[in-house]
Amino acid sequence: MTELEAQPSNWNVPNVLTTVRIISVPFFAWALLVDGGESITWRCVSFAIFVAAMITDKIDGDLARKHNLITDFGKIADPIADKAVTGMAFIGLSIVGDIWWWVTIVVLLREWSVTLLRLSVLKKVVIAAKDLGKIKTTFQAVALATLCLPLRDPDLPAALEVPGEVIFYLAQACLAIAVALTLWSGWEFFRDVWKQRASLRG
Repeated sequence: MTELEAQPSNWNVPNVLTTVRIISVPFFAWALLVDGGESITWRCVSFAIFVAAMITDKIDGDLARKHNLITDFGKIADPIADKAVTGMAFIGLSIVGDIWWWVTIVVLLREWSVTLLRLSVLKKVVIAAKDLGKIKTTFQAVALATLCLPLRDPDLPAALEVPGEVIFYLAQACLAIAVALTLWSGWEFFRDVWKQRASLRG
């Protein structure tokens, strides 16, 4: 069997799920920002879209590894899909006032710089994903998904006002942890890249 024949087709379930995630981004953004983010119904829809995107991210990765369906398209499109969904969540939640803009800017600069570095100059340098990065991703996903909900909407029933406030600030705590882990794991990533490139030159 030749190398060309052994290469899995780009037309597979993991890549379809990745493509669907990318296509879902504008719909997610629209749902989150309807009426300036003050629509209870559409905020719930944005929550559902975001959660579905995070679940399919897990599923397509597991399927690709289990069935040897890792393709060049998937290697490029999967991180782009992830960053597009989470990036839109950060930007949208900053627009509606649930996340400070400086947090969004810092996180997106870190995320996209790491992604672009992985896709460009790391052809000879391989940096494996670390547990710290996975923990960061979990806290970030939980925080963003929760903040998509209309937790402090004035039109919520009175009985949900206090629980909504509590959940909102718990989500903010998760986000703070995610931001700290984002900066730390980013520093570790660039440090490891520098070390590997230095060893290759040596």
